[in-house]
Amino acid sequence: MKLENIKNFMSVTSKLATAGQPSQSQLKEIDDAGFEVIINLGLLDSKCCISDEAGLIQSFGLEYHHIRVNFQTPKLENLQNFFSIMDRVKDKKVFVHCAANKRVSIFVSLYGEAKLNWSREKSDTIIKQIWQPDEVWYSFIAYARQELKLTNQHYQT
Repeated sequence: MKLENIKNFMSVTSKLATAGQPSQSQLKEIDDAGFEVIINLGLLDSKCCISDEAGLIQSFGLEYHHIRVNFQTPKLENLQNFFSIMDRVKDKKVFVHCAANKRVSIFVSLYGEAKLNWSREKSDTIIKQIWQPDEVWYSFIAYARQELKLTNQHYQT
């Protein structure tokens, strides 16, 4: 099995990949692929997660972080917590997932805009490769960009 077989897998950079919920065997493949950190943005829902994902990942010797992001009510605090973790692990190979890579595509894209000097277009393209955000997430993106003062002005040439 390959990482590309994980639901909505996306290699964002050489050190960052995202996807939907991996299976237990896919988590081992993530470890085998050299990832050092796994960040889970999903909820603890028995139909969408592994019961002891943290324990399994830690048994591989990987760093694990879980930020519970409610799909219907994402919070700026969740995004800021994600930014903080990403800043701490920026030199490591990181795999970020949730149930379907929808939450993750938005958090990673906003992180790219805020911290990696990505253009708005690059950020939006990454999101659109996974899904078209609904009203909840469209509003969250706009709110986060406003609160984080992410404007297109500093990207213009």
